[in-house]
Amino acid sequence: MKSLQGEVHLNIPASKAWEMFTNNETLGKISPEMLSGAEYLEGDGSPGSLRIFKLGPALHHFVKESVQKVEKVETGRSFGYEVVSGELKEVYDPYHVTFSFAPVPGKEGEQCVAGWKAEFEPITPTSPPPEKAKDAALGFLKLFETCEAAN
Repeated sequence: MKSLQGEVHLNIPASKAWEMFTNNETLGKISPEMLSGAEYLEGDGSPGSLRIFKLGPALHHFVKESVQKVEKVETGRSFGYEVVSGELKEVYDPYHVTFSFAPVPGKEGEQCVAGWKAEFEPITPTSPPPEKAKDAALGFLKLFETCEAAN
């Protein structure tokens, strides 16, 4: 299986970033241009839950929506899921994503490192790595700071 990953440094605590990522209402307010909404179709966010991300107009050239099956949750630290339907599923199968939030040592109450990692298998040999998904995810995570500053 192939993988791609990246991270961004945030000037908010890991606990706050985690709270924002796991709260569907907050997540939909960070940047409606990128993510217009998130909701659980089944479950409450624990493993086995189904969550849909409805992506905003800024990403419609790439992906409109993604239904994810939650695979693993390490509360406050990482959230992993497999894409089970949507445009990404048409290009990669499987497509697993993990978001992680780690405090910066010595600045635990102020900063964190937010990570994104995808493990995927292209359906065809010409399918490119999901660089656009990586860039969109990291750009979206960076907006957590702006949203937090506004609250």
